[in-house]
Amino acid sequence: MKLGLKKVLRATLVLLFITGMAKPASADWLFTPYLGIVFSGAANTVDINDLDEAFEQRVNFGGSLAGMSSGIFGVEFDFNYTPNFFQVTEGGEDFELLNVDSSLTTLMGNLVIGIPIGGTTGGGVRPYISGGAGVMRANIKAGDLLDDLNTNDLAINVGGGLHVFFSDSIGFRGDLRYFRGLETEDDDEEFDFDDFGLEDFDYWRATIGLTFRFGG
Repeated sequence: MKLGLKKVLRATLVLLFITGMAKPASADWLFTPYLGIVFSGAANTVDINDLDEAFEQRVNFGGSLAGMSSGIFGVEFDFNYTPNFFQVTEGGEDFELLNVDSSLTTLMGNLVIGIPIGGTTGGGVRPYISGGAGVMRANIKAGDLLDDLNTNDLAINVGGGLHVFFSDSIGFRGDLRYFRGLETEDDDEEFDFDDFGLEDFDYWRATIGLTFRFGG
């Protein structure tokens, strides 16, 4: 990825952090631990005929902390962990060689637009859309055959969902997001396991969780 884009993404994350720290005391803070699945993951890193590496659905878990004003704008910080993420099963045969212990971790800073329907206190719903950038970390333990792999790449995410509040302090959240890696390790088109990058890697994530609202 070009150096200019890296600088823009890093500046965006810094801006999100500063904006979050500067939220007024009257803001609603929404903390949501969640559980879900990742699906439709693909990494076009191996050029073998028409092979498109596809990965199984995996359970993931994490949490998000969002600061929402009484209006429609806010910021969010989202952490997610997916154990045993990378496992190729689609294609002409199962690729047992790639069935290794692995994980994928993301840390994202997002801008949020959410419309409170029914007010910001008591019950009500708040549909929202979000998008931003952050870090995507892949860990793969390849055993004795290959060296273990650890990468930290820039990534983007975009999506949306719905908060449904039962009271002033607790509610339910359903969320759907798309993630894509952006980092390019080198300019060589030939695949090298040691230079594995997530620039061609993308997937979807669906989660449900309880939202705890405080502040205000």
